[in-house]
Amino acid sequence: MLTPSEVKIVLEAALLAAQEALPISELRKMFDEEIGADTIRRLLEELREAWKDRGVELAATASGWRFQTRASYQKFLERIHPEKAPRYSRAVLETLAIVAYRQPVTRGDIEEVRGVTVSAEVIGRLEARGWVEVIGHKEVPGRPALYATTKTFLDDLGLRSLQELPPLEDIAKTLDLTPTPPLDSQSAPAPQSEPDSPPASDESATAQSSAV
Repeated sequence: MLTPSEVKIVLEAALLAAQEALPISELRKMFDEEIGADTIRRLLEELREAWKDRGVELAATASGWRFQTRASYQKFLERIHPEKAPRYSRAVLETLAIVAYRQPVTRGDIEEVRGVTVSAEVIGRLEARGWVEVIGHKEVPGRPALYATTKTFLDDLGLRSLQELPPLEDIAKTLDLTPTPPLDSQSAPAPQSEPDSPPASDESATAQSSAV
């Protein structure tokens, strides 16, 4: 039987070698599930504490645990490994924010908040990125699709759950957006059509993950 210290070494090796976040259920398989989930979780917390002063951190996300580069050091790494992060238009980011904070929502809900018609390209980009998916259909005439965010969305933000999302006001400042009132209290203008083509670069923003 391995000692707790030896188990931590195994966990550390597995997570450093992994290409994606690993849930506790997957980590338990290395020990024939003889070690309980609570014990694994406690050892992971100890491991996270041991790495707290390093350039790489152990983080818990929606999909599991992973080692990732600390965001504060990313700017230095980009000098030797320059990567062009995807650029997203204001329309895409506004739509993502609405889905994230008001989910599940229909396309009509999004249009009511934004005051413009949401193009298929906007939704398509979010689905292609793996941040938004259809989770069902609203039981009203036409049965419109209901959209919600995915685990990938949370993983890319380094979050475990939607409850960890920052306040909408913080997102608004980051994206230079104006917070909108709740759907049921807003008198939205009639939707106007929105071009499918990407906007000018000065209306784009960058979104990227810091995962190793």
